[in-house]
Amino acid sequence: MRSSPRSSLARLARAAVFPVALALAASGMHAAFAQTTPLPPGAKQPSEFPRVKLRAGMYVIDAAVAANDADREQGLMYRSRLAPNEGMLFVFNENAVHCFWMKNTLIPLSIAFIRADGTITDIDEMKAETTDNHCPRNNGVYALEMSSGWFAAKGVKPGMKIDGLPKPQ
Repeated sequence: MRSSPRSSLARLARAAVFPVALALAASGMHAAFAQTTPLPPGAKQPSEFPRVKLRAGMYVIDAAVAANDADREQGLMYRSRLAPNEGMLFVFNENAVHCFWMKNTLIPLSIAFIRADGTITDIDEMKAETTDNHCPRNNGVYALEMSSGWFAAKGVKPGMKIDGLPKPQ
């Protein structure tokens, strides 16, 4: 049975429109996925933080570095996602107990507290947008935030070392 010219034209139109609609939908989904919450005035874009490559066992970590008060205060606030091995390293000038909270932090994180020699002393899980204090039991000069569950998934535990840490200033 032959189809009418009208139904052939309708099929052709649907065949041409579907790929275009799919491409537009995909580009919109990509834009929505890549979008982050607008930053308040004066806040740094994620790309503006200095970066360092760290090692935790066999894993390489791409870490933004927060080594001054303003950068440590902002931390990972307003970020809607992290790449798989991306994190933020907080560097302190004094060996002390440094506590963290998650106000305006949109994603759950894991945090490792680290001594000056690179040894992890404590690891904690932090829920998004909370003001609970997360404090180590020991003094340290570094803290490394990663996506929630990252340390557990990689088998990284207290007592292990992080290599490549910059010297506190």
